[in-house]
Amino acid sequence: MAARGSRPAILSVRDLTLAFGDFVLMRGLTFDVREGDVFVIMGGSGSGKSVLLRHMIGLLEPAHGEVFYRERSFTRAGPKERDEMLRRVGILYQRNALWSSMTLAENVALPLREYTDLSDEAVDEVARLKLALVGLRGFEDYLPSQISGGMQKRAGLARAMALDPEVLFFDEPSSGLDPVTARRLDELMLELRESLGTTLVVVSHDLASIFSIADDALLLDAEARTAIALGHPRELLAHSRDPRVRRFLTRGREDGDGDGARAARPADPQRERPPDRPPDGPRDGTRDGTRDDRPDEPHDGPGEGGPMTRSR
Repeated sequence: MAARGSRPAILSVRDLTLAFGDFVLMRGLTFDVREGDVFVIMGGSGSGKSVLLRHMIGLLEPAHGEVFYRERSFTRAGPKERDEMLRRVGILYQRNALWSSMTLAENVALPLREYTDLSDEAVDEVARLKLALVGLRGFEDYLPSQISGGMQKRAGLARAMALDPEVLFFDEPSSGLDPVTARRLDELMLELRESLGTTLVVVSHDLASIFSIADDALLLDAEARTAIALGHPRELLAHSRDPRVRRFLTRGREDGDGDGARAARPADPQRERPPDRPPDGPRDGTRDGTRDDRPDEPHDGPGEGGPMTRSR
């Protein structure tokens, strides 16, 4: 992979304002995501992280400013051009958004059937390959209810990768996972970045994950209603004089608990590994087609004014 500084911006945000009617959630957001980077959008609850992500993928329209993909304005693009750009991105939602009545393979196959002209046989083969890529070979015929939360995350990731996206968006990927499973997911994300060259944009407040995976990070502040820091988390921690930045990046370390403490500890090399193959028979769970467990999308809330720290 080329040196970071020589890689172009695959995604750019310019002077973006996020608002709901007259209420301004965030203003003046400007940053670049370099090709091949893991870019983390971090901040506390209510800081607007998930709202920013939804603006970046076109689910919400900005009150002001633009989002660019490879120097083409996504914000001003027409429906056809925007749809073409969206095929280059994949999204792993906070609650995975898997259809409960479909098997894992059927979930992964959905975007392939919707956006490609592949034959049924080819779609099935690609779905199996994507599941194998995230360590779920042999689980193709399982329902989401028959596997663990961590495996559901990986199945959601397989579906997000179905169309071979250039950019993968993750909304709080470690949410609901225990520390060991969350760490495994971090490792999988980094492996995919290295093997496929995919750019990752990750919304997170989990310091362990942030310090583990981020090449670059943007810190949103609810009270300031803007970004207050941009840079590598370790550089921000070492050099920022802004007490808000230091407070966010060190929370939990004083009492040895919470995300900050977990971020400061090395991973346990003896931790349990996931199974290489599924058990002989399915766990309990039925496929009745009556339930749609797609999540309501999370909503981040408000705050007020302040300058931004840059680590470079």
